[in-house]
Amino acid sequence: MEQEEVQQEEQVEQVEVQQEEQEEVEEQEEVQQEEQEEVEEQEQEEQEEQEEVEQEQVEEVEQEEVEQEEVQQVEQEEVQQEEVQQVEVLELKSELEDEELNVEQRVMVLNSRLNKVLNMAAVQTDSSVLTRVKSQLYLSGVLSQCVLALSQDPRKLRGSWGAVTALAQITSSCCVGVEPGKRSEAFHRLFLPSVMDGLLSLAGHLMRRAECVSLLKKLMDSVGWLLRAHSRLTVQVLSSAHYERIQMCDDVTVSLLCVQLWIQTCSSRDFLSGLSDDSILLLLNEVVGQLAVSSDPAVGGASVRLILLMASQQEQRVWPLLLSFRGLDSLLDKDWRGRGFDQDVDQLIGLIQSDRGSRSHSQVETERVRAACVIQAAWRSYKTRRRVKSLNRAVSTLQRRYRARRRQQQQQREAQQWEEELKYQVCLRRQQARRKFHQKQRQLLQLLPADQVQPYLQECERRAAVVIQTFWRGFRERRHFNNTLRHALTNMHTRTKAARTLQRGVRRFLQKRRAAKAPPIPPFWIGRNGLTDSRRVELKRQVEEYISLHPSSRVSPQECERLHEEVQLLIVSELRRGKQQRREEERMEALLAHTHTQLELLRDAPPLSAVTATDAESFLSPSGPIATRARDAHNATLQASRLPWWRTLVDTTAEDMFSPAHLQELEAEFGGLFVGGSAGVVKL
Repeated sequence: MEQEEVQQEEQVEQVEVQQEEQEEVEEQEEVQQEEQEEVEEQEQEEQEEQEEVEQEQVEEVEQEEVEQEEVQQVEQEEVQQEEVQQVEVLELKSELEDEELNVEQRVMVLNSRLNKVLNMAAVQTDSSVLTRVKSQLYLSGVLSQCVLALSQDPRKLRGSWGAVTALAQITSSCCVGVEPGKRSEAFHRLFLPSVMDGLLSLAGHLMRRAECVSLLKKLMDSVGWLLRAHSRLTVQVLSSAHYERIQMCDDVTVSLLCVQLWIQTCSSRDFLSGLSDDSILLLLNEVVGQLAVSSDPAVGGASVRLILLMASQQEQRVWPLLLSFRGLDSLLDKDWRGRGFDQDVDQLIGLIQSDRGSRSHSQVETERVRAACVIQAAWRSYKTRRRVKSLNRAVSTLQRRYRARRRQQQQQREAQQWEEELKYQVCLRRQQARRKFHQKQRQLLQLLPADQVQPYLQECERRAAVVIQTFWRGFRERRHFNNTLRHALTNMHTRTKAARTLQRGVRRFLQKRRAAKAPPIPPFWIGRNGLTDSRRVELKRQVEEYISLHPSSRVSPQECERLHEEVQLLIVSELRRGKQQRREEERMEALLAHTHTQLELLRDAPPLSAVTATDAESFLSPSGPIATRARDAHNATLQASRLPWWRTLVDTTAEDMFSPAHLQELEAEFGGLFVGGSAGVVKL
């Protein structure tokens, strides 16, 4: 039984083993099938991926071809536009070379053409196109023409300030982002300073016109734009004579624009870092000068904000430079507190005094330093006020000297032109006289017989030789005489000088010799016992006689007071005479300025065919006597033109001819046909 059970168990086990093997085989087959399915799926996926990749590649190729075509089209368009821009620049250059264009026409042409070229370049997607256009404008010399137009005399512009300001903005924008290439050194050292000088000169002209404040603001924005791009121009701007003239202007708006210019410029982070300590010191000196001179709250607030802006960006460099302006904190505390920006003032004063407590070791030293600052601030403010008061006189003196020098140069040019014209006329007349002489001589030779021509020519040559020899011998003898006379005078002067020297030496020698041989004179007290009474009385009498004959130059106190009063009266009269003379000079200068203005109006007056009533009224004189005299002269001219011819033969003066009695006689003679006198005056 046990064996059977064992066998049955073994059989069962074998069956189980077989089943397990079958299951394993089935599992292996299933795994193989799954692997095959996975492989097939992977192959399908790979095929699909390959197809997708191929499609994507085809699409990418097509897109690349399309993009290449678009890029080629864009490049072609850009090339065409660049060619068009080059043609525009060349046409503009050739048009500017025309000498018939005046200043206004040049400015209009530059504005229209440059706007067109720059707008075409700005539309392009490639930013390098605009840079190339600016470089081409510089290299072709168009920007140089712009600078010349900006530096022209303002009288030639005839009021076209808006066009000139627009040209200045275009020029400053063209100078930013340009690539000069090989001419980089000339561009930075010569061209940019000339552009800045032209902008500041134009700003100086706009400053004098109240209606051009908006244009001046645009121009100062252009200057700031150029400074932010080229910070090396800061020293030139601060030391320029045009900028100093703008800075000394009494208009508050101009001062505020100057301070706002530097605020906008210093807002750029890289601007102050690119400046040297000397440039920053110059800028601080200008701002502190505005605080010391100006009394306007807007200018003072802007100046304080500018200093704080500079200190916030470059505190390590600005703070030591601020300490060199001693008394600045007291000036801020005294003059600018309570103006509406006390917080900024307190912040700036705290910045200046931040390290002062640590440096002061005692209260006495601090008080001494503060007192010294107050004294220096008062003295500098006094000097500044005195300098500002004397500016008007200095400016008038400079203008007077400049006008005198310009008048002298004009007179010299006119004299030179007159001399050249005279020389030309002399040469021309000599040539004409020589030509007439030769023509006359040729005609005379034609009249002479053939056998007398040669003797006549020989006689003419002989006479010419005699004249030449006469002039040459005279010149030679005069030169010989002058040389001989000069030599004789020189010898005579030399001999006279030598004789004087010898005589002086001999006389000194003889004087010394006589003095050595003469016995010494004893003192007057040697050999005398003293003065007697009679001798004393005699000497006293001699002294009194000498005093009576030679009175002393000293005067009494009453006489001194009288002389002092006379001198004071003379000084007062001289001062009054000087004041009256200065008033006369000022009146003469005012009359001359009025005369120059009237002359300019007359020179620029329109023709009679285009004159209007308003233009005619502008030439009327406000003075009654002058207007009456002009009307009388005009009526006299009209009456003289209407006189009959036989009246002009009579030798009568103008006063008798146009007197009321004479006019009544003429009216009675012509029966009322003659019109003149008061009727003509009323019509006028």
